[in-house]
Amino acid sequence: MLAKSPAVAAYLRRMKIHRTLVEAVAHALSGIFQSGWYADKAIERMLKSDPRWGSRDRAFIAENTYEIVRWWRLVREIAGLGNWEIDKLAEANFIRMVGVNLLLKNMHSPIFGFELPDWSEFKGLDPKEVKAQRDAFAKDRKITQSIPDWLDELGVKELGEKWDAEITALNLQAPVVIRANALKINKLALKKRMLEEGWDSTETPLASDALVLRKRGNIFQSQVFLKGFFEVQDAGSQCIAPFLQVEPGMRVVDACAGAGGKSLHLAALMENRGSIIALDTEEFKLEELRKRARRNGVHIIQTRPIESTKTIKRLHGTADRLLLDVPCSGLGTLRRNPDAKWKLSPEFLEKVKTTQADILRSYSKILRPGGQLVYATCSVFPSENERQVERFLAENAGFKMLEEQKISAAEHGFDGFYMARLELMKA
Repeated sequence: MLAKSPAVAAYLRRMKIHRTLVEAVAHALSGIFQSGWYADKAIERMLKSDPRWGSRDRAFIAENTYEIVRWWRLVREIAGLGNWEIDKLAEANFIRMVGVNLLLKNMHSPIFGFELPDWSEFKGLDPKEVKAQRDAFAKDRKITQSIPDWLDELGVKELGEKWDAEITALNLQAPVVIRANALKINKLALKKRMLEEGWDSTETPLASDALVLRKRGNIFQSQVFLKGFFEVQDAGSQCIAPFLQVEPGMRVVDACAGAGGKSLHLAALMENRGSIIALDTEEFKLEELRKRARRNGVHIIQTRPIESTKTIKRLHGTADRLLLDVPCSGLGTLRRNPDAKWKLSPEFLEKVKTTQADILRSYSKILRPGGQLVYATCSVFPSENERQVERFLAENAGFKMLEEQKISAAEHGFDGFYMARLELMKA
């Protein structure tokens, strides 16, 4: 009887499981957890492996891979693989985890009791038993939120009672947010142009140039993107460049520029007047920035690779504004980078905090008296954020705190960020 309903029949057709697609997810998971690939690169590599896959096939692979990475610990426990060493997991084990994930997803669908294909890897996976196991873990945050023991303990130490809400929010899928390139178009005009190409969006009060897309898809092939009318950038990230309070004609240094999303935003805020020096240790990132700058119509950015300490010393005392978007744990971006939970370690976290302090201490000399810097991270932990700034201010009497801002995934619904604006006082 159920199958005669058009809606039910359509649902069942969508849920038809193809082995080649499941195996593709398994291969991507193996690459992420056994070969150390980043999740986005593993998925990209897998999607390119078979050009015959259509949009639904590609969506199945990407969505299930990301979901299993996000809920890795919970899925492994339910699959009966929680105590297995990662390097001992075989393709059949990864396929079994895909089955668990499909059943977990189906619990939120109109047809509970969906049956998996009769494959040996799925033997014993009963929908009701999977639900019972999931419910049994309900009070164990480490499993339900799928995080390592050490990270959960550190989260409680750093954030106390706020940790539960924060990690819950960080495990939600990130929305797709774009930033209107004010050098070419305003937000409302962009919203209209996007809608003409089939991309509906909504605004957010968090960032003045941001639009949140209502659906996911390959927007990089849209004419609006190719013409440089927008960049993809989280709404929280879009708060950092305005926080630096730049003005047209200023000399600005973006000392940890990466691929330059914030440099491009700064250029738009400066109305393409003045000078932005974008620094990074990785030349390939600066090359990507140069490509993006051309598409965006930005001509005030100079890119310079950091080849030694001399690169920084040559800039001492020259900048009106300095952006230090420093390396960090990246915990604030778990929504879009869920594999970071499994690549982090206590040792790495301690090392990156040392790097943060070194950058703040040495790069701050780039400012001229009266200039301002912003120290920013995409972390939610105080030890990477306000504690670093407090320590720096205690050791550098010439600086004063002007303002700080925290963006919480739980409170704001986007990535988590911290930023502090400091001023180098005149003698």
